[in-house]
Amino acid sequence: MAESSAKSGSKNHTNKNFLIGLARAFAGAIIFSFPVLMTMEMWSLGFAIETYRLVIFMAVAVPLLVGLSYFIGFEDTSCLQDDVIDAFAAYAVGFITSGVMLFIFNVINFEMSPVELIGIISIQAVVGAIGAMLAQSQLGANGENGENGEKGEREVERKRRNANYFGELFLMLVGAVFLAMNPAPTEEIVLISYKMTDTHVIILALLTILLMHAFVYKLEFRGQEKSSEHSLLNLFFRFTIVGYALSLIVGFYLVWIFGHVDGMSADNVARIVVVIAFPAALGASASRLIL
Repeated sequence: MAESSAKSGSKNHTNKNFLIGLARAFAGAIIFSFPVLMTMEMWSLGFAIETYRLVIFMAVAVPLLVGLSYFIGFEDTSCLQDDVIDAFAAYAVGFITSGVMLFIFNVINFEMSPVELIGIISIQAVVGAIGAMLAQSQLGANGENGENGEKGEREVERKRRNANYFGELFLMLVGAVFLAMNPAPTEEIVLISYKMTDTHVIILALLTILLMHAFVYKLEFRGQEKSSEHSLLNLFFRFTIVGYALSLIVGFYLVWIFGHVDGMSADNVARIVVVIAFPAALGASASRLIL
């Protein structure tokens, strides 16, 4: 009888933690996605984006969410299956949050076709899903302040601090995507790239690399790599340069998804990628703080 009561209590405790984590996920989805929810270009993209680009955009987000679930999911996970389930739960949270908020803003309505509704909500849902995952690290851990909650928080922190080199690069990649997602769909990115001369582009690239190196290795941020553990040159090439390369890849991926580089010359594409790589690199270098 006592054993049955203990199991029932444990199950209720687990369900309570999951529900609190889910509530945090909705809060995180709203907080972290409202800049794009209120961006006109994102509304337009929902109507104009080609189906194959939307499918790629949504598909690429899945492994990012699975990895995020491992490091900072909105509940503690112990296996890949749990991370996959949490990733799709975050996707569902992002989809529901985006749909509700866009309906409240009267951006979408029931007079639209199902294809239009799915397009505009889906492209917003990716940012909402990432925000849902970030709720764990930014809004609390594991849903309570008791012993189990403290253990869950310590486990999440342990996973982040013990991440190997590729784990560190993954966190940098997610940080780059998260911060670059806000300006990437806007026309201002294209306008800035057109206004810049070759000298401006070179200066921006060098400044970006300098700021990355300062953010990650010189400022005493939580969870940063300690410069005393490796040579300065080693850290510069293994993290700063590789991180900037990841930022350029993320930048190109986003401006391609959003159609900014269609029909552009290679020179203009390079300019716009360097511009969007600036916020992406800041997100990558500050990923320990953001995530």
